[in-house]
Amino acid sequence: MSDMGDSIGFIGLGQLGLPLAANLLQAGYPLRVYNRTSSKAEPLLEQGAQRATQPADAARAGGVVITLVWDDAALESVVTSAGFLERLGHGGVHLSMSTVLPATAEKLAALHAQHGSTYVEAPIFGRPEAAVAHQLWIPVSGPDHAKERVRPLLQAMGAQGIFDFGEAVGVAALVKLIGNFLITSAGYSMSEALQVAEKAGVDPKAVVDMLTSTLFAAPIYQSYGRRIAEGNPPFSPNGLAIPRKDVGLLRQTAEAVQSPTPIAHLLSGFLSGEAATV
Repeated sequence: MSDMGDSIGFIGLGQLGLPLAANLLQAGYPLRVYNRTSSKAEPLLEQGAQRATQPADAARAGGVVITLVWDDAALESVVTSAGFLERLGHGGVHLSMSTVLPATAEKLAALHAQHGSTYVEAPIFGRPEAAVAHQLWIPVSGPDHAKERVRPLLQAMGAQGIFDFGEAVGVAALVKLIGNFLITSAGYSMSEALQVAEKAGVDPKAVVDMLTSTLFAAPIYQSYGRRIAEGNPPFSPNGLAIPRKDVGLLRQTAEAVQSPTPIAHLLSGFLSGEAATV
């Protein structure tokens, strides 16, 4: 455990936030936890965490606050909530692990700087079960001194690999959006290709076994390939919200830098259940 003592707050206890916070507790870090639906904190309170009744209560002067919330609006509402930035204060670090627009990260980093604190972004590649197994991949960007301070926390939360993208805030956010776009593209491509195989009388499982052990020996193709070959869609109807949001964020970012995104446009149509045309 580090020497941060009672300085760590954790905000956002959803499907991924909960195991990350639990990993920190298991590593010996004392936590103050906040979630909008307070009942979600109960498993952590039973393990020794303290409840924060509002976001500002999770912060301590000069300490570290970790956030993992749904979207840009939720993250901005935490940062601008009453007393949050003032409580974190000079020398404090906000470790943001949400998937948001690079422009949002830049805006919030500027707000922190006005209060003497530092914003570091470290969005996550990995599902809840990967967090439990300590198999997360995490890109990170922000000021070097703050990244060094939070590195032990990232490792304790379940990182098997941390990739430093420099000091410019917004870069790790973009890497996350690109990664999620490629994941979504892979899911739909595998579904389309294996449907062709099945209708042509070729065993899709055999196709998956061959391709994902040779040309496409990557976790995403392997996991989606198995799922699709077993007759399941790449994304369940209840699981479309995240890729729909993140592909939309990539398109917004691309528009801001005037980069065309015809494939992302098609994916947005698939994810919304509408026919899309380039």
